[in-house]
Amino acid sequence: MHSPLWRLIPPIQVSGSMQMTIDLWLLDQYVSGNHPPVLRFYTWDPVAISLGYHQRRWPQRWEDLRWQGMPIELVRRPTGGRAVLHHGDLTYMVVMSDPDVGEGIGAKRSPVPGYEAICEFLIAGWRSLGVELGYGQARRGYRQTANCFATATGADLVLPSGEKFIGSAQLRRNGALLQQGSMQLNPSPELFSEVFGTEGRVHSGLSVLSLPLEVIRERAIASLVESASGCFGVQLIPQPLSESEWEEINRFANPFANPDLGCGKDSNEGSDPKSDC
Repeated sequence: MHSPLWRLIPPIQVSGSMQMTIDLWLLDQYVSGNHPPVLRFYTWDPVAISLGYHQRRWPQRWEDLRWQGMPIELVRRPTGGRAVLHHGDLTYMVVMSDPDVGEGIGAKRSPVPGYEAICEFLIAGWRSLGVELGYGQARRGYRQTANCFATATGADLVLPSGEKFIGSAQLRRNGALLQQGSMQLNPSPELFSEVFGTEGRVHSGLSVLSLPLEVIRERAIASLVESASGCFGVQLIPQPLSESEWEEINRFANPFANPDLGCGKDSNEGSDPKSDC
């Protein structure tokens, strides 16, 4: 049954491990029938590198990286994909089930199950800000790179130049879906190069992305909230996490809190073999 009321949780800036715990707790609450569908946006403090759930190899030096005197947190996501550097980006998450996609744009089905049904709100929201996005094309070699933004798949959104702008991944559980995604707004080329060993691209010709980072984030969230309401055919009700919810979240067992998960690290920088441990 279509859910006409969704919860919109205002932006939260906490550590990456806590952000993952919040997302998993919201999914758990939704699966249990205790929570409506939810949309939220957030940033990472401190700077973090998040590993995809199936990513079992990463450069050992990542565990000792620092930025502006602070350690870079290494976190494992419950969703798939490759490593993402969370600096100068904006993360979105959606918890829902397939019937919660309304009769608007988001009802469209995709060869990549479920992604287009959600990603249409991202396309519409960024289009209103003057940024045109389309779906990427899966290419060979995706699993050979540790860097999520080095290549695109059919679940990702790219600029007309082919440059990947939004990377998304999902976790499905008992008919429910958690989708997380990173929007690369204004990453540091210096830090990107230090982490991945390659130059990060600078989005050129996009006026909105030349604005101060906090201004970009504010405009992006406002536009995406509006587009989500239209695409999903729902009313988004702003509601911060309550004190009692924070208490539950702090007690919630996050199985992904340790990025190691019993797997070894790869001493070869940037490598990410297909084989799991």
